[in-house]
Amino acid sequence: MSKKAEFDYIWTDKKRTLFGLPISFTRYYLTESKFITRKGFLNVEEDELDLYKVTDKKLVLRLFARMFKCGTVVLNVKDVDTPIKEVKNVKKPREVLAMLDKQIDINRDKYNIRGRDMIGGGHPISHADMMDGMDHDDMFNDQNDHI
Repeated sequence: MSKKAEFDYIWTDKKRTLFGLPISFTRYYLTESKFITRKGFLNVEEDELDLYKVTDKKLVLRLFARMFKCGTVVLNVKDVDTPIKEVKNVKKPREVLAMLDKQIDINRDKYNIRGRDMIGGGHPISHADMMDGMDHDDMFNDQNDHI
């Protein structure tokens, strides 16, 4: 069994260091349904997150990293142990973000989930619901009580 057969991945890269060189023991894998971070040489630690749990994405392009066509993708995730995942200093970060976007949408469609479904614990309350049963005079009276 070859090393490549361990994961059926769409994309993989290493965390880049000074001058954009992949001299690191951190490797990232994107599969159809998961994002996996593997760290370490002797003691290896893997962290997996389900793509459908990603609630927001951000691209960070610092000057020095941009000089070597690298960047960081930050994922906000509805996950207990990894609420924020930083995919640090990878080559072609815009393409990585586009691949992640595509797979996140595919997985959300698969499970019929939208990002808003994972935010907060309860049902959203509209402004109309908050004002229900309160007339216009009550709102002004409440405001004037604090003056």
